[in-house]
Amino acid sequence: MDDLPWIEDGGKVAPRDARVLSKLFLDRLQVLEEGTREYQYARNTLIEMNLSLVTFAARRFRNRGSGDMEDIIQVGTIGLIKAIDRFDLSREVEFTSFAIPYIVGEIKRFFRDTTWAVHVPRCLQELRVGLAKSREALVAVLGRTPTVKELAAHLELTEDEVIEGLVASNGYVAGSIDTPGSDGGPRYADTMGDVDPALELFEDLHALGPLLQQLDERERAIIEMRVGQEMTQAQIGSELHLSQMHISRLLTRTLTKLRTGLLPA
Repeated sequence: MDDLPWIEDGGKVAPRDARVLSKLFLDRLQVLEEGTREYQYARNTLIEMNLSLVTFAARRFRNRGSGDMEDIIQVGTIGLIKAIDRFDLSREVEFTSFAIPYIVGEIKRFFRDTTWAVHVPRCLQELRVGLAKSREALVAVLGRTPTVKELAAHLELTEDEVIEGLVASNGYVAGSIDTPGSDGGPRYADTMGDVDPALELFEDLHALGPLLQQLDERERAIIEMRVGQEMTQAQIGSELHLSQMHISRLLTRTLTKLRTGLLPA
């Protein structure tokens, strides 16, 4: 399709290859006419290749106690799509670093909006029942949880309508976290998990990886010696035959470059 490689299933592309291919597809997406077959292929393939980012971001919310993982991933995918539509290659920011804040932000908004007891319109209440029945029927046929696309086809609805119904269904039951269990067991608050701080560190490292690859060989060596080997600036200077002041300036410049790259656009 034009000069883009044909990818049958973007979800099967290895993460490292996906990063390289994403740059190519994002570049072409900016010059293709919206609504054309080529544009849809490039956009859909980008979504498929980067769904691993959504899965990665969704894991940190798995113990929040509201919504199942499938719903969280579907909401996170909305953030991924927004990131693809708004990404600008001229900013010279790695797509991974750009997309993760959008994905996480969409998931956080989902939790913020569905933790309140709200009145759900009757049409959405009926849709919730239909979604539950369709999901059960499709699980029996497919042997797995159906995707939004499969639910939409089964119910003869658009994917946006299905997503709206999934989000609305999370407001179906609301109660205090201090309410005891139905069998007199512990309060819900006592059973709630929390986010593992190590997951946030892993997310930062995941976003930092592509930025480190953009550094030149000397910059990466200095970061490795300073952070990885915990060497002093004087020791690094001795190793590279540079003055401590020169190392200090290089280190400051490199850290500023990484910090800027991690900031959401």
